[in-house]
Amino acid sequence: MLRQITVFLENKPGRMEEVTACLAENSINIHALSLADTADFGILRMIMSDPDKAVRVLKENNFMVKTTEVIAAAIGHSPGSLHKILKELKSHDISIEYMYAFTSHNREHNAIVVLRLVNQDAVFNKLQNSSFPILGENLLDELNKS
Repeated sequence: MLRQITVFLENKPGRMEEVTACLAENSINIHALSLADTADFGILRMIMSDPDKAVRVLKENNFMVKTTEVIAAAIGHSPGSLHKILKELKSHDISIEYMYAFTSHNREHNAIVVLRLVNQDAVFNKLQNSSFPILGENLLDELNKS
């Protein structure tokens, strides 16, 4: 599994820029992100080069931060790749809480989907034997080199 950093932001201009300024000033690279909003606040989810440092820096700057375990899977970068993983999840009766995807320069993992699953800990073992590679914390090392 992979650690995702979630930041809860007030819905007001410039708030996300403040987050990226903290990260940039501390040489923390964002590999992937997703931003969703509600009426009162935004939910910024990120995969970053140094999650521990990111949490520390963001908390020092008074951001509400949470770390969540997510699953990252290499899916390939061709038509139907996302469908294959979704079909496999369906065959195991696994529900998705949320997901987002990104591409990388890594030849082995050029397209990656980040998943938060319902009952994730319970279904993780089912995915270990799936047809798509589950990527762990070593993914960050590979992305940081790219």
